[in-house]
Amino acid sequence: MSGQQEFQALFDIYAARYRAGDATGCAALFSTDAELFSPYGPPAIGRAAIEAAHLDWFDAAAESKSIKVTSAGCSAELGWCLAYFSEGGEVEGTSLNVLQRQAEGNWLILRCSLNNLSDAGPLEP
Repeated sequence: MSGQQEFQALFDIYAARYRAGDATGCAALFSTDAELFSPYGPPAIGRAAIEAAHLDWFDAAAESKSIKVTSAGCSAELGWCLAYFSEGGEVEGTSLNVLQRQAEGNWLILRCSLNNLSDAGPLEP
């Protein structure tokens, strides 16, 4: 499986948890020392802060959250991906992510930077 396929699988899980309003489940996909940078609030450093940020983000549009990984690459222990996200056309943007392979072989998000494109008009993935 390619890095892009592995990361898409991770973000499919993330989107399902987001749609379910599961902030703890979303945060569990980040490493314990992860950093999340977002135009929707202050930087969230660490899993607890990332969970709290997610609680602030959930609303009716969250039920339509989708994420598509558009490009990716990886080495043995680190990976990156650019992803397009949408919430029912109300919120659209990209996220640039650095991922780290865990000892068990799974990937967790280490760094994430979100960019809101909603004001710039729709972006085709």
